[in-house]
Amino acid sequence: MSDRIGDAHPADELFGAHDLDHDGLDLHHHDDPDLHAADPFAHEEVLGADHHDEILAVNSRRELRSRRARRKGRRGLVLLVVLALLGGAGYFGYTVLKPLLSGGGSTDYPGPGTDAVSFLVKDGDTGRTMASNLQNAGVIKTAKVFVDAFSAEPKSAAIQPGEYALKKEMRAADALAILIDPKNRQAPKVTIREGLWASEVYAVLSKATGKPLTDYEAAAKDAAALGLPTSAKGNIEGYLFPATYEFSSKNSAAEQLRTMVAKTISELTKLGVTAEQSPRVLTIASIIESEASRAEDRPKVARVILNRLALPMRLQLDSTVSYGVKHRALTTTDAERADKNPWNTYVNDGLPAGPISNPGASALTAALTPADGSWLFFVATNPEFGETKFATSQADHDANVAEFQAWCRKPENQGKCAR
Repeated sequence: MSDRIGDAHPADELFGAHDLDHDGLDLHHHDDPDLHAADPFAHEEVLGADHHDEILAVNSRRELRSRRARRKGRRGLVLLVVLALLGGAGYFGYTVLKPLLSGGGSTDYPGPGTDAVSFLVKDGDTGRTMASNLQNAGVIKTAKVFVDAFSAEPKSAAIQPGEYALKKEMRAADALAILIDPKNRQAPKVTIREGLWASEVYAVLSKATGKPLTDYEAAAKDAAALGLPTSAKGNIEGYLFPATYEFSSKNSAAEQLRTMVAKTISELTKLGVTAEQSPRVLTIASIIESEASRAEDRPKVARVILNRLALPMRLQLDSTVSYGVKHRALTTTDAERADKNPWNTYVNDGLPAGPISNPGASALTAALTPADGSWLFFVATNPEFGETKFATSQADHDANVAEFQAWCRKPENQGKCAR
């Protein structure tokens, strides 16, 4: 088919059935000799006006095709430019409008916050680290806003490691203000009371920090790593000072025990106790801690221990029996008192093999400053209130023991003493 714009051009029909060279001229040779005259204008005369019109028609068609091609080229270029502009505008619009369309146009939450979050700042955390952790915890919307606020606030450098109570979806500035104020620091606290066995201390620490109990048992075997003096002979009992500590899951079991041992050594040093003296002092103090609940009775218990050792006379203390068989109770059985373990002072002379608990400051002081007196016996006549009576003779002591037994027989105390 012919290329057309509107109606068919006459030249289309004229050259439709002829073979044309690249100039559109007829290449067939005619046999009429008159068409080969020597006159250079003869050919033009023969063709006449009709042939001239045909040539013009061919040229017009060629020009039409050329213009059409140029128009197509221009339209293609314009189309490419338009598409490029639309593509760029689309990308720009996407990047700008996406946060708005998704409800995230702001880089910060309006506050004041929603659900409570416990946030931990670790030793060595930088502003960027905190920002990343806060964003991951859902406290702040973007880390950059917090980093900018952190950098602009000189007090940021004073943020202390520990746990802080924050909320989800807080303003970055509000979160920073809480972290800056040391009063908001909620470091996990673990209280170790006086008189616990080492195994009981491990259980308290494990529950508070989430560390496995076996971690503490394993750590306790490395005396050198814990800082125990050589005189302790690897025994940690007595060296876990009762106090309130700031321990969390980020502290290893070894770190926790090492801190407690260091506290004990520090307290002993303040009292003038050397490393070589510490096992004996701690052993006596641990008995005092286990036998006397009232501070005024502790120096007297210390005196009873020293008086018996001086005679010599076996201590015969139920607290040492309980520790040896690892069973806590107000009373002991005949079988337990006959048990031949190295802590049982019913069957062994002198002090037990080592401390039987972890004593506090009051018991340590009592061990070093015993009361004056000649007592050889004592018994808790009213365990509920910690009332303890002392005696210098067996007869007086037997009377005190009878008083204790009467307390045990009271209906309200049934089952507290029987084994």
